[in-house]
Amino acid sequence: MAEPVRARRLTDAEGQRLTRIVRRGKHGSIRVRRAMIIMASASGTPVPAIARLVAADEDTVRDVIHAFNERGLAALDPRWAGGRPRLISDEDIAFIVATATTRPGKLERPFTHWSVRKLAAYLAENPDRPVRIRRERLRQLLREHRVSFQRTRTWKESRDPDKDAKLDRIEEVTSRLANRCFAFDQFGPLSIRPCHGATWAPESHPTRLPATYTRTHGIRYFHGCYSLGDDQLWGVIRRRKGGDHTLAALKSIRAARPDGAPIYVLTDNLSANKTPAVRAWAARNKVELCFTPTYASWANPIEAQFGPLRTFVMGASNHPNHTVLARELHAYLRWRNANARHPDVLAAQRRERARVRSERQQRWGRPRIAA
Repeated sequence: MAEPVRARRLTDAEGQRLTRIVRRGKHGSIRVRRAMIIMASASGTPVPAIARLVAADEDTVRDVIHAFNERGLAALDPRWAGGRPRLISDEDIAFIVATATTRPGKLERPFTHWSVRKLAAYLAENPDRPVRIRRERLRQLLREHRVSFQRTRTWKESRDPDKDAKLDRIEEVTSRLANRCFAFDQFGPLSIRPCHGATWAPESHPTRLPATYTRTHGIRYFHGCYSLGDDQLWGVIRRRKGGDHTLAALKSIRAARPDGAPIYVLTDNLSANKTPAVRAWAARNKVELCFTPTYASWANPIEAQFGPLRTFVMGASNHPNHTVLARELHAYLRWRNANARHPDVLAAQRRERARVRSERQQRWGRPRIAA
């Protein structure tokens, strides 16, 4: 049997960009759904669970994952085109984009950035690969490949010395021990104010929300728990992030697997998740805490589950207080979990994964791990 389809490991920049797209939901629906698919797959979520998450066919999910593994984030924008054959080859276009995104100083040009005129002149005069192109067509090509004139920005890169080891451990437990894997994270801050979103409405008569952003109710945080094995999401709203709240969430996760078998909880590096009390309780109760690297929250499978919460509970809403918001959020979670995959299907999938693991271990002589 073929190996399950899974997105390759994300880079820091890819993970941060996908997280922005999924959390904000300000891009087109196709980009948001594809970003959700890629981020969920890279963090270990199985294809059937992703298909249910984005309401798509499993083959569509696999196609998006394969496209990402081949082309990277360009897979967020499928290219459907026609018309006459292009006069510039794909290699020429790749050279144009690479040149436009390279600082002129590296190409022995005495300026810090290109103008369209300067770039077109450089391409036409390049001795190794001359490309003659008009300025308007050059603008169009750059726009098609999402290269625009922007102000410089700062960026973050994970400097965690154990980054690779942590990502390797997360990949191992989500691939081999998915039915023992859980994820935990905080979602917020949640404030009481009108939230923009999208709704169906008559043309030229969009749904209206008050234009007041006065915040008098304070903020809350949703402490969410996600089970990769049976695709269940639950949690509770708290006033703050604290070690005692993290411990309560971990106890609810432990209760979801009461057989005493070891479980693995994927979470981030928040100090509240690493208090002495949390670590001591985890050691006593056979709970391994798998921390994501610094600035790599995209490696946590629950991050992809927070996108629909923001879209269908927070988007286009005007909740009067936190009590109503909590009620609506838990109502959505009950609906979501009730529409999860059928338990018989999950059991059959677990048996099939166990059979494949057994055959692989017998073939390669590796020690077996009970499911």
